[in-house]
Amino acid sequence: MKRSLTALTVAASLIASGASAFDSADWQKLLDTNECVECDLSRASLRETSLRVANLSRANLSRADLIGANLSGATLWEADLTKVIMNGAILCNTTMPDGSVIYSGC
Repeated sequence: MKRSLTALTVAASLIASGASAFDSADWQKLLDTNECVECDLSRASLRETSLRVANLSRANLSRADLIGANLSGATLWEADLTKVIMNGAILCNTTMPDGSVIYSGC
């Protein structure tokens, strides 16, 4: 139930902003399995919100498209970001796989 509410909240905010370029099946796969190899999550909002913390710790996102994605406040600790494309991604207060925090795009 909580995952469904989160998915609906994010989807509604993206539709309202007109930035829904990502593949919704890929989004659901990430929510369900914490894995999304070669996924299209471009322009997706994967940021921390007041409703949830964007905890992508140990997620497998290898070869994913995160172009323009919003990862503000997200935790990517020990996530696999091998060959991920992140051009234009917002990494404001984002914890990276090595534990460092990035403030790009704040």
